[in-house]
Amino acid sequence: MPQRSGGFFHLHLVSDATGETLITVARAAAAQYASVAPIEHIYPLVRTEKQLDRVISEIEAAPGIVLYTMLDSALAERLQSKCREFSIPCLSILDPVLGLFQSYLGAESTKRVGAQHTLNAEYFKRIDALNYTMLHDDGQHTEDLEHADVVLTGVSRTSKTPTSIYLANRGVKTANVPLVPNMPVPIQLEQLTAPLVVGLYASPERIVQIRQNRLLGLNAHRDDDLYVDRQAVAEEIAFSRKLCAKHDWPIIDVTRRSIEETAAAVMALLADRRRQAAS
Repeated sequence: MPQRSGGFFHLHLVSDATGETLITVARAAAAQYASVAPIEHIYPLVRTEKQLDRVISEIEAAPGIVLYTMLDSALAERLQSKCREFSIPCLSILDPVLGLFQSYLGAESTKRVGAQHTLNAEYFKRIDALNYTMLHDDGQHTEDLEHADVVLTGVSRTSKTPTSIYLANRGVKTANVPLVPNMPVPIQLEQLTAPLVVGLYASPERIVQIRQNRLLGLNAHRDDDLYVDRQAVAEEIAFSRKLCAKHDWPIIDVTRRSIEETAAAVMALLADRRRQAAS
């Protein structure tokens, strides 16, 4: 029977490809249960009977929820059969979706393992975006900003870099330009016409907290440093918001947003801008 103790449970994720889809869905579901946490067992590239044997033995040793994405019906049926034998839940997360597609489209799926990772134009677009974003991180190569899809700006510690990388993984060429106290705003930033420029800001308290943690991590904490002075930080944020208002750049409050939520908000702004340009 399933074993749960101390607020934890075993979560087995079995995939015949990279497992990225499976992991994303499983973590999204597990996040809804704050009182328990999964102990993840991840098995990517399970494509043979021998590989599945190892997975089944580990599931038997640590029973829990089993989720899988396997297009080989024989392997999937064997996994289901063993889970029934162990009296533990087992679910293919793709089957309901594929069934819906088949019902609507009136056609069988081609069952291509890892089809979403095909080396197509979309794949190379993401690689190109990542290369561009890494080269244009933290205000580098501002002479080339006009080629970006999105330019993020804001004061230090507003998650510009991780948000840029997340967007690049979605195929969005993203540069980021920090606004530094007592330093002029790069003229190239204020002259942009093609990219969507988005300002990121957070509450002074949040910025100070993050900066203090960073300084502590670097063993460089100073109580008198304007970098962590609340009033000075508030003035930095006020300046950044005034700059965005001056140029009519949209702004996003990242105080309580995750990187994913911030990126989703940026992509929504980008989609609106493209729709307006198309019309």
